Amino acid sequence: MRSGWIGLAVAAGLLAGLLAGGAAAADEAVMIAGPTGPLAGTYLAPAAGGPVMVIIPGSGPTDRNGNSPLGVAGGAYQRLAEALAVEGVGSIRIDKRGMFGSAAAAADPNAVRLTDYAEDVRAWAAEARRRAGAPCAWLLGHSEGGLVAILAAQDSPDVCGLVLLAAPGRPLQQVLREQLAANPANAAILPQVDRIIASLEAGEAPDLTGAHPGVAMLFNPALNTYFVSLFSHDPAVELARYPGPMLVVQGETDILVTVADAERLAGARGLEPVIIPGMNHVLRDAPADRAANAATYRLTDAPLSAGLAEAIAGFVTGR
Repeated sequence: MRSGWIGLAVAAGLLAGLLAGGAAAADEAVMIAGPTGPLAGTYLAPAAGGPVMVIIPGSGPTDRNGNSPLGVAGGAYQRLAEALAVEGVGSIRIDKRGMFGSAAAAADPNAVRLTDYAEDVRAWAAEARRRAGAPCAWLLGHSEGGLVAILAAQDSPDVCGLVLLAAPGRPLQQVLREQLAANPANAAILPQVDRIIASLEAGEAPDLTGAHPGVAMLFNPALNTYFVSLFSHDPAVELARYPGPMLVVQGETDILVTVADAERLAGARGLEPVIIPGMNHVLRDAPADRAANAATYRLTDAPLSAGLAEAIAGFVTGR
């Protein structure tokens, strides 16, 4: 049933693209004021009168285009923005506070809280709405960015609604532990991980004495403020504070965030998630095998999975 829904979305999206002429506007670099320096993004204008959205990056050093020096290439967010523009949906894709073009906006990028990111996203929503001449802006949060989108939407009259893309439906520490436990080689370090997570959940700096080097690197003390903030939010619980429109989109072969996460998120509002067949966490087709799936993260020329942009555009335009 879900595959059929996506098939209809693809067909409708192709038809809408033909009717609209299929011409995407050019990228435009934009900046807005940040706490200690400018926040940077890229604006792609919508068709006349069309909706506009803010594309919020996932965790770690992920830039506005969806790339990361940790081994993610291919510009998934840029591709998504371009595909949405063909569908008549504009966007601003952003660099997070303290990173890349927004580096000057935070004195210490490691000490930023999720609520700081949410504050920035609210400012970006206001800017997107202003530039597009729209009554409000949609928020599209990918991965950890989904939680940021939920927090930002709770207190912003500039937000039309949410698109949560490959977003965890459980507290992030649960997802992190599950990711580590998926590799049998990590069995010996899981007790250390549990102890460290418990300290961070209590708002305390963990004792890394005797920790495995890999564990100590993952839970770098410089990130304590960030982890305490991250682990204090349950996405499904936070959704109870946001009553507006919402779409949950999840890839079938995502090895980092699961279909069960999407079902928990959508279920918090009595909705059904949209499942994209064969799509992984970086929004491209990939097999279920973990090693082969992860290898696709480094591809520079892989297209978006079919149906993704069309499903999102169909929701925000009401088609």
